[in-house]
Amino acid sequence: MPERRFRSTMAKWTVFIVLLLAVLLLTISRLRFRRITELVDHALGSKQVLWRRLIMNLCMSVALTMMVFIQEGPIYQGRMLGYELYSIVLVSFGNLQIPVAVLRVVLALVRLIPHNYYDGDNTGDKTNLAPSLSIFYGMVLGQGILYLVACTLDIFTFIPRRSLARHGGFKGHQLGMETIKLYHGYVLEKCMEKDALAPKKISLSSFAMDSLNSDSPKIQLHGIQLIHNLLQTEPTKTQLLAKLTTCPNTSARLIKMLDWTDPRNATIRLFAAKVTAELAKGLRVITIPWKIQNVSTLLDYGNKQGERGNPLMDKDDDEQETMHDPVLNGSGYHEERLIAVPDTGNLLETQDRSTQQTPIGTSEQSSWIVRCWRCMASIPKDEPLADTDKDLLPALGMSILYNLAGCDQSNCEEIVKATGLIPKIIGFTSYRRSDTTYDTQGKVLVTSSLQLLHRLTSIKGEIGITLRHKISKHAFLLRNLAKILADSSSSQELRKLVAGIIRNLAVDGNTRQEIGCIRVIITRLMQEFLSLGRPLGTYADHKLQKVAGQALAMLAMESAHNCSVMLYETGHVFIKELTTMIHDDKYRCVAASLLRNMCLHARHELNELDLQAISYSVREVLERIMDAEGAELEILICLGSQICKVIPEEFARELEHGCIKDRFVKRLGDALNANMEPSALCPGIRRVILEQVINMMEHDLHYASCFNNCRMMEAVSMVEDTASKAENYCIFLGDVGLMEHREPLTSLVVRVKRFLAVRSTQ
Repeated sequence: MPERRFRSTMAKWTVFIVLLLAVLLLTISRLRFRRITELVDHALGSKQVLWRRLIMNLCMSVALTMMVFIQEGPIYQGRMLGYELYSIVLVSFGNLQIPVAVLRVVLALVRLIPHNYYDGDNTGDKTNLAPSLSIFYGMVLGQGILYLVACTLDIFTFIPRRSLARHGGFKGHQLGMETIKLYHGYVLEKCMEKDALAPKKISLSSFAMDSLNSDSPKIQLHGIQLIHNLLQTEPTKTQLLAKLTTCPNTSARLIKMLDWTDPRNATIRLFAAKVTAELAKGLRVITIPWKIQNVSTLLDYGNKQGERGNPLMDKDDDEQETMHDPVLNGSGYHEERLIAVPDTGNLLETQDRSTQQTPIGTSEQSSWIVRCWRCMASIPKDEPLADTDKDLLPALGMSILYNLAGCDQSNCEEIVKATGLIPKIIGFTSYRRSDTTYDTQGKVLVTSSLQLLHRLTSIKGEIGITLRHKISKHAFLLRNLAKILADSSSSQELRKLVAGIIRNLAVDGNTRQEIGCIRVIITRLMQEFLSLGRPLGTYADHKLQKVAGQALAMLAMESAHNCSVMLYETGHVFIKELTTMIHDDKYRCVAASLLRNMCLHARHELNELDLQAISYSVREVLERIMDAEGAELEILICLGSQICKVIPEEFARELEHGCIKDRFVKRLGDALNANMEPSALCPGIRRVILEQVINMMEHDLHYASCFNNCRMMEAVSMVEDTASKAENYCIFLGDVGLMEHREPLTSLVVRVKRFLAVRSTQ
């Protein structure tokens, strides 16, 4: 009999030990013990979560069953079963405070019912026992009631939590409820640091900013996403940006997140890039070290060449294999361009396991009662975070650079200094069409790169010259721009951006000649400007037409080759179209500038039809000169001067037959006197007036008497005394002059005085 009992006891202990080992193994496998984790993974296979939960439940069921049957006698077995059922009921509440509070209330009520506290011994030393115990149990009763009220109210806290989640921008997002729970804990911690009743205003933005400095990736994710949500609406956007701008530590933390290349931090990096793109609109990078370098790392994705290099310069295959991108893991050029962002939920689950933190939302581990209630009270879970077009990391990186370049010129200096940044940006202008997926996301990257290049090439001052030079010397830029223009399926927005970039780069003489050698660029710009074969209807059409015309006007300056290409591109219809556009207010300046350059640089290539079309426009040009001001007046007088040189007879005939000769001469004198101080908007207006006067007197010296009658000699002398270096340039970008004239202004003054002096002696 003792031997049988011993064997039974050993069997029971063996079963318990096996169950204990199974539970311990499953529990420890969630920690970072590689060998144990590999053992469990090998045993459970791919469905680890399902098998782990099933085994845990089976072990608990077996243990509970054995606890009942190892008792001797039905009375003890029934008592153990009652204890287990009572424990299950307690656990089903999901909160032990509720049964504890109920127990407090019940015990207090039981003891407050009249009792004989003295137990028949009513001596004097026990006189105060009954009142003391009544006070004690009254306090216990009050405490239990307060606990019950608190637990009851806690059940309905989902109402203000959902309201706060909506205020934080979490619309239908399960992560929002978890963030609000973290926020409540944060507020409680701050209040407990000092007097709990002291007035404190702890905003969501303060919580979000402090969360960025946490060591927990999970809390960082909640904080960065909350910041992103708050930036979507006013007035929280303005207030939060002001806080971030004045908090260098938080800004620096955001910038560091851009360089987190670990795949587990991909979602944090994504939202950090989105927030930084907004913050960059008012940020000076000189205050944050290494910012441009961190932003530059965002452009590393998708900008790697998939094809092999020069066979004479290739490295060994083994060495190339070790240099594959750790995030993309060598998935090829196509997959590198399609940057996938992991699901937020998966990220949180992974980080929970790695950091061994207690989950904020415990609904999955709670009882079915709590799960049912929370299912009704919680916010529905969002769809997984997708790698949408605008969430591409390179696009966000270029958006950050775009905003930085528009904020302060010191940011542009940092962009210039960043090693390899400009080639990365230009690399995304490569317009390849392989499949539908790439075509969709590739266009996003192309658009982002063109927008950034357009802004960088528009920068004024010395830094602008440096940027344009660095951009224009890239070997593949013009080829990529030409392919975008030549692609009939490219959008108007892309073509407008390309035309603007070409216009900005054409201010440099060498670049202007390089562009002119790519015939397709001028061909496409001519088609867009003249709108050949298509009607103009929308505002976007007119905007593209104007920018294309501006690009052509810049290409035509000081370039006889480019003017000849434009002239022959349309079979000499170009001149007629330009003379027609002069009547349109939207295109008058562009058309006048182009027509002036045609007359100046391609004069000998104009045929009779071209000269006839120009003669028809003389009257319109003269009339517009009478009313124009500023830069428009400079361009029109410049055109009038060249028309007077190309067809002097028709020009003189219009002055005489139109009875506007005296008015025109007076207008030139008044304009010269009114512009004694040249401006950056029209630096060459006095120069073009002097050129107009010279060309008129070269054709007919009798005009000298008209100019003398208008006291032109005095005005010219004033020009000679006030001549400035600024008048030697065609245009100004900021405070830097571009395209310097060959003939100085003083030389023109001498020529005008010579003509006027000759006439006065006759």
